[in-house]
Amino acid sequence: MFHYDYKTENTCSQLISLDMDGNVVHNVSFMGDCNGNLKTIPLLIEGWTVEQIAEKLSGVICGRRPTSCADQLAKAVRAAYEAEQQAS
Repeated sequence: MFHYDYKTENTCSQLISLDMDGNVVHNVSFMGDCNGNLKTIPLLIEGWTVEQIAEKLSGVICGRRPTSCADQLAKAVRAAYEAEQQAS
C-alpha cells in the first residue's frame, strides 16, 4: 500500500489522504469542510480505480469555483498513482 497526501486548491477542504494499491484507491479521507459530504465520497469510491474516479469526478465544479472536492479527488488519485509509479 502506498500512502499519499494531496493539498487541495480552491476548495474548503484542505487535504486529501489516500492509499493506493496499484491503480486501486483505498482509505480516502478529507480534512476540512462539509463533514457529511466528505464522509460520503470515500464510502462511494472505495476500491475504485484511478480511471473510474477520473471518469466520474473530473470536472465537477462547486458554485463559482473552477473545481470541487470531487474534482480535487480526481486530481489527487492521479497524482498519487504517478508518485507510486515513480517510487517503484
